[in-house]
Amino acid sequence: METFGLTLAAILLAGAPLVLATLGETLTEKAGIINLSLDGSILLAAMTAFAISSTFDNPWLGVLGGMAVGAAIAGILGVIGIYLGQSQLAVGFILTLLSRDLAYFLGHSFSRQPGPDLGLWIIPGIGSIPLIGPVFGSQSPVVYMGLAAIFGCWWWMYRTEGGMRLRAVGESPRAAFGRGIRVRLVRLSYCLAGGALVGMAGAAYSLAVKTGWGRPQGCEGAGWIALAIVIFGGWHPVRAALGAFFFAGLQVSGIYLQEIFPSIPAPVFQVAPFPMMILTLLAVNMGRMGWIQDIVRRHPFLKSFSKGWSIEAPAALGQDFDPKKGL
Repeated sequence: METFGLTLAAILLAGAPLVLATLGETLTEKAGIINLSLDGSILLAAMTAFAISSTFDNPWLGVLGGMAVGAAIAGILGVIGIYLGQSQLAVGFILTLLSRDLAYFLGHSFSRQPGPDLGLWIIPGIGSIPLIGPVFGSQSPVVYMGLAAIFGCWWWMYRTEGGMRLRAVGESPRAAFGRGIRVRLVRLSYCLAGGALVGMAGAAYSLAVKTGWGRPQGCEGAGWIALAIVIFGGWHPVRAALGAFFFAGLQVSGIYLQEIFPSIPAPVFQVAPFPMMILTLLAVNMGRMGWIQDIVRRHPFLKSFSKGWSIEAPAALGQDFDPKKGL
């Protein structure tokens, strides 16, 4: 039981940064903006967070610095894509390449250097409780922040007027504009908020999951996985978070399988979670195929299941909106 609890704790820690990045992109895409700069943003935020933490000996300043970097990159994308009407995909892809190179160049002096980390938060009174104690009794702060962010994003998106405005500008910006919503400003706001969460994810990698900075840092590719998980989760924060923990579970299980099967080369287990995630994404999206939909129509009892995991992107995702063109 204790081993199982420690495994769950490891999955929560490995998945927490990915949860933050996935939630950030979910917020951004719910507003109708596609941010492809995630991978570079995570790397640059990880470097910045570690550099600030080492310089000022304060990891929480590093977290704020990482969030500021993520928000700044997303803000560049927002201004160019929302207000200047340029391709969101092209700008995001350029930003991820630029941010990645800047992270390695600017962070060279901090590479392989010791520095502070976020440590552990200990919740008194639950350490001796079976299963709960090993999982939640002593964890990194990023785990608790990730779990709080899941609830916070869900509550905001589906239980507040602000969340209703968010979904409105992502589904029908012209209808939202007709009701007096400042579409561009709302989109930019959630672009910045999502970018800040992505920056927090980068800080979580270098200050908690794999303390330090170097090349490779260990979070390369996390941004692309987060983008895929957003689709896997159907643009829903809770489902997206489950997808992030699922991927983290694949990574952790690879470590155990490597010990069980030592004759298999280690890179096989390191790479395996990525194709597994792609196959899972394909399986989830099979519901869109015509022959699957025919089966669901012929068997009514399957409709309730299919509705429970519907994959529908925001209708205006990636589309420009110019209020000067009228309704």
